[in-house]
Amino acid sequence: MPRAPDLRETVTSHTLKDLERRLLSEKDLGEALQRLQGWSVANGKLHREFKFRDFKQAFSFMTGVALVAESMDHHPDWSNVYNRVTIDLNTHDLGGISSFDVEFAGRIGQLLPQPPSH
Repeated sequence: MPRAPDLRETVTSHTLKDLERRLLSEKDLGEALQRLQGWSVANGKLHREFKFRDFKQAFSFMTGVALVAESMDHHPDWSNVYNRVTIDLNTHDLGGISSFDVEFAGRIGQLLPQPPSH
């Protein structure tokens, strides 16, 4: 099984106080979606559904996401059913999708198991 990235690297890859929390324009959001593989906008939130091999792998992923969320003090709306995890991100106090949501989505992407290299 591929090894997951070191969470300490993921959590500290950018200094959080350097991140500007601002709502994204339609243009900025479109550009961000091009960089964020698998993410879309649904009901005014960044949205992605993940499917894992089993519950254990899904829960392990959710644990990593929880650590990143705590480090950013930015928490997802999410759900889990067996091997599926659904995540929605928006910045409630700003009333929409912000630069912080895009950063969080990128960090979530770093937690995904990498396919084995041949």
